[in-house]
Amino acid sequence: MAIERTLAIIKPDAFGRGLSGDIVARINKAGFQIVAIKSLHLTRKEAEGFYAVHRERGFFGELTEFMSSGKVVVLALQAEGAILKWRDTMGATDPAKAAPGTIRRDLGTSIGNNCTHGSDAPDTAAFELGYFFAGYELL
Repeated sequence: MAIERTLAIIKPDAFGRGLSGDIVARINKAGFQIVAIKSLHLTRKEAEGFYAVHRERGFFGELTEFMSSGKVVVLALQAEGAILKWRDTMGATDPAKAAPGTIRRDLGTSIGNNCTHGSDAPDTAAFELGYFFAGYELL
């Protein structure tokens, strides 16, 4: 399996509940290398740009409002098969349907407040990493 990079976001619900440290500990325990990390507060416009692929979907406004409602932590993760590995570590979008021991199952409270985001494919990961990190930050 190839070494990949993926984007992870600790969402405002998790940050606001003080769960960032727990999530970073789970990232480390799962064997990811954290290549870059930063905390920021997205503006609505920045959230809309990041989620532009969903602009025509009914949840777009709610999603971008939520993602700009508080601080987030963005991380560039690296591991063998990082994209699928991070998605497995997070669990299903709906915490009630996520596997036991996953972040979303253990810490999420709803589909909207599920604590984390992760890239779903190599092209998505490339866009998402580039959205938050300059090339020199990923060396």
